[in-house]
Amino acid sequence: MSLESIHVYPVKSCAGNAPREAVLTETGLDLDRQWLVVDPTGSFVTQRELPKMALVQTTLKPSELILRAPGMLALHVAIDRVEERTEVEVWGDRVAAFDMGALCAQWFSDFLGRPLRLARFDPEAPRRADRKWTGAIAAANAFQDGFPLLVASAASIDEVNRRLAGAGHEPVTLARFRPNIVLGGIDANAEDHLDEIVFAAAEGTVRLKLVKPCTRCSIPDVDPASGVAGHAVGDVLAPYRADPRMGGAITFAMNAVVVEGFDCTLTTGMRGRASYAFA
Repeated sequence: MSLESIHVYPVKSCAGNAPREAVLTETGLDLDRQWLVVDPTGSFVTQRELPKMALVQTTLKPSELILRAPGMLALHVAIDRVEERTEVEVWGDRVAAFDMGALCAQWFSDFLGRPLRLARFDPEAPRRADRKWTGAIAAANAFQDGFPLLVASAASIDEVNRRLAGAGHEPVTLARFRPNIVLGGIDANAEDHLDEIVFAAAEGTVRLKLVKPCTRCSIPDVDPASGVAGHAVGDVLAPYRADPRMGGAITFAMNAVVVEGFDCTLTTGMRGRASYAFA
């Protein structure tokens, strides 16, 4: 098995980056989902209701996050700077955060056409993943939906494209599915049945445990190049990805937690091994 690609999404529901390497932290990959767009009440917003968020491009530099969007000047956000303390809501969780100020708020409001603000995760107050799925592991999240990592295989995405082609549709990129880690060397959807993935990093052993199938919403049907929502991806997933483990909901990719390897560096191309979980 190989680590085919790594993906970090600094702002939840905005475009991501594909760095050659990334450090594992308590809440997943370093700087993944550390910023969140919220409405005036502090409730999070995503591509589900604002598909144009897919057009916000993110670039990580050593000291700043740079945001770009069509028709907008670049917004430079210092990584080590926050403004006022606040509280935001993510999937019913009230989460301590920092408001990033008037300039960031105006930038997102202007581009997305409604009053919005940008918040930064407070690392001193991590959210905890659902122990129903993680068991004895007290996994922390930042602004991810519920788990620190999402794992998919390259073959699974190829299978989606094979089915799209059969239905007369254009292929899609993995950006639709927003994984953090893409595996090579395993069959399509084999990640559904993996228990743990192990990599030997320079700093030590990394062990990731796959704990819950990822139920899919409308985001895979948002074209990241246009910010327009369609339905083709959902249409091809429905006949073969109804998951009995999730009551028949459509799933794709697996949520994962870090068992071992905090502060280790994952590198694209590194080899690893996996164990299967047999029910």
